[in-house]
Amino acid sequence: MSKDFIERPRKNEKDGAIQYVKQLLEQALEEHRNEDVNKLEELIRLLQTKKYGLVWEEHAEIVEEEMKTKIPVFVEDVEKKIAGNPDSHNYNFLLEGDNLHSLKLLEKTHAGNIDVIYIDPPYNTGNKDFIYNDSFIDKTDGYRHSKWMSFISKRLEIARELLSDTGVIFISIDDNEQAQLKLICDEIFGEENFIASITRNTNSSKNQSLYISVSHEYCLVYSKNGVALAEKHKDNKWAVDKNNIEEYQKKVNQLRKAGLTNEEITAELKELTKYPRFIDFTNYWYFDDYGLYRKGDLGGVKNGNIIPLFNPLTQKMDPIPPGGFRYKPEKLKELVKDNRIHFHTDGSLPTIKRYLSENSKQRPKSIMSDDQRPDYKLLKDMGISFDNPKQMTFMLRILGIFEKDSIILDFFAGSGTTGHAVAQLNKDDGGNRKYILCTNNENNICEEVTYKRLTNIKKELPHNLKYFKTDFVDKNYFPDFQLEDELLNYITPLVELEFGIDISNPSVQIILTEEHLADLIKEGKLEKDSTLFIHSEVFLDSKEEAILSQLNISRQVIPDYYFGKELWS
Repeated sequence: MSKDFIERPRKNEKDGAIQYVKQLLEQALEEHRNEDVNKLEELIRLLQTKKYGLVWEEHAEIVEEEMKTKIPVFVEDVEKKIAGNPDSHNYNFLLEGDNLHSLKLLEKTHAGNIDVIYIDPPYNTGNKDFIYNDSFIDKTDGYRHSKWMSFISKRLEIARELLSDTGVIFISIDDNEQAQLKLICDEIFGEENFIASITRNTNSSKNQSLYISVSHEYCLVYSKNGVALAEKHKDNKWAVDKNNIEEYQKKVNQLRKAGLTNEEITAELKELTKYPRFIDFTNYWYFDDYGLYRKGDLGGVKNGNIIPLFNPLTQKMDPIPPGGFRYKPEKLKELVKDNRIHFHTDGSLPTIKRYLSENSKQRPKSIMSDDQRPDYKLLKDMGISFDNPKQMTFMLRILGIFEKDSIILDFFAGSGTTGHAVAQLNKDDGGNRKYILCTNNENNICEEVTYKRLTNIKKELPHNLKYFKTDFVDKNYFPDFQLEDELLNYITPLVELEFGIDISNPSVQIILTEEHLADLIKEGKLEKDSTLFIHSEVFLDSKEEAILSQLNISRQVIPDYYFGKELWS
């Protein structure tokens, strides 16, 4: 195939440049100019690096530049703590601030520990939905796409590090950046780890389009490590409820209560399943006392059972499928007795009843459809104004795939649908999932939308929450020896975040002084099988060591555990 391609002129130019730099390198080596040697070797490496996929002009963010001199930290807003479930010591977290700062802190506490990430980033429509360096980006900005790509790629790189080996990320997007996002994700997560692109029918057509009314969005799905994920699920395939199953069954019940005949109901259901959101129920048009069912083939085999079935409706023997029945006569008699055979009066072959209750699960489909109207109503009833909230049904569907003890992160939290869905799933199946939500407070969104929603659901869906705000420690204000002491003041939120707890729980304690440890021992306040985070300058004597060992107390050294990079730099 190579004969079909003309050698690129740029390759020759590049080869010439590399050769020239190599000559300079040889001279530098002969003259022992070590600094030049290092720079020239790096230049050769860069020239030889092959770049595939998407290339864009990178832009620096203000929030990124801030971190050169300022260390982000978390400070708890104690008044916003929700202790809604006294039966649980587990806590969820809402992190207010720029998500790049929050992600940098999550690297310290959750690297390799997040099971599921879902994000709904700005779509960069040019209609003031995306802000960069404190300015809204509109359609006239010539760098609109490259700014968005710089913005999202930095966050996705950290997101990958946060995922466990079997972790999965879901990213909602529309046509404005879908193509670019796919290439970015192929580079960051690896093309081999691409799972699917879900097309979501939003049921909200954009009639302002000149040619085609757009009524869909996408959700890109990637794994951290496709091989590890496949091994984990080799005997446990992903399964979800059929799309909108409760709504469909509700429609059926309404038809039955309306006094329609079975034939009339079947006709109505055939029309209903023409709608995208009910397409999973195609052929589930019939019902009896046991519920909804579809007709299944009793034949489809060779050399099957050729003993005919007696039809109680026609009082005649029914025709035999080509190749015979797939079941033996004894099994067929049992199925007839259990009313599992659908007989016809027009001479058609008998069929087996496949009940929806027995086939309610399926592999997630790459085309999904949900009605967004209930979500608007839900927020309206809470007194919350928010454009385009994500559908609860969609979130419940994708998050319900994963284990009941999953840690779920959403760093574009918006209206808080992810947190709401996690709380709902835990109530439905007794799970112990935990969520971490990140959002800025632009237009008071974190306080008046995200937090307000989580507060509104605490009675119906009891759960615990801590509210952290991003703050900064300015390195220029503190000499090195004082910087370490200052950072100690911000250790507690990170411990709570990592373990999903409230520090008032004695199973995890922070020890900053030798006097504090001595008091805990004296007062008998050390708990068996607990964890102590101990400052590196706190020294334990042999008696204290023996007590900790006897109580099986594990230890972690601080502050390097969290702020080592900042201190070393």
